[in-house]
Amino acid sequence: MTGGTDEVPPRREQPLRVRWNAGVRSLEKGDGDGPVVAVVPGLGALGYLVDTAARCGEWTRAALLDVPGFGHRPPRPCRADVTGVADAVERWLDAATGDAPVVLVGHSTGAQAAVHVALRRPEQVRSLVLMGPTFPPEQRRFAGLVRAYVRNSRREPPGLIPVTWPYYLRGGPRELARFVRSGQRDRPEHTITGVRCPVLLLRGEHDAFAPPEWVDRLASAAPDGRVATLPGAHTFPYRQGAETAARIEEAARHAHRP
Repeated sequence: MTGGTDEVPPRREQPLRVRWNAGVRSLEKGDGDGPVVAVVPGLGALGYLVDTAARCGEWTRAALLDVPGFGHRPPRPCRADVTGVADAVERWLDAATGDAPVVLVGHSTGAQAAVHVALRRPEQVRSLVLMGPTFPPEQRRFAGLVRAYVRNSRREPPGLIPVTWPYYLRGGPRELARFVRSGQRDRPEHTITGVRCPVLLLRGEHDAFAPPEWVDRLASAAPDGRVATLPGAHTFPYRQGAETAARIEEAARHAHRP
């Protein structure tokens, strides 16, 4: 399989090379002997994370994973839900990284999937970075989720639409709804207690989907959890790619400290 002309959106993906492993498409940059940075997007949209992944590729091999596959034509590598994405990430790790250490990065629903992968792969995932992790208990009901959406949308930059909506349109409303419902059923506050590696939780200062009390709760539940706040709303990496990548590099270094 090849990337072909069906990449979405191609202009934003040009800095990264396209690879396929275990049926999963990844957008990659960099090499080296350091840990592999694997980035799992939220709700299957890659565009807002391209800059972060590219900047991580300046100091190690970085891969932005197209899961559940909204960036290319079917067949897709997995179901559009938290468990399906976690399963696909595991397959990708087996096929693409060997026994190399991994810094696993997830945003939004991708953060939820990343927690499951770290729990299953304690020997390989050396550091876990959770960006804007969803959903706090109050957002597991429709009304709470809508309130958070309205508050957050007021703070997102207009340029975000062309780098996210092409993926959402390709995924379709049924698959997006399935993904959101699976995230609402997930319980990261319980899962994260079994993670062995250091955990860095990043949130945007205006992120209504990851309010500070929720992020602090997750950090407290993790055996080694830290919190940092960056400017922006839920999709803060879109405008803060350099700073986000710097925090990921710091997390990689923290994992190797005695």
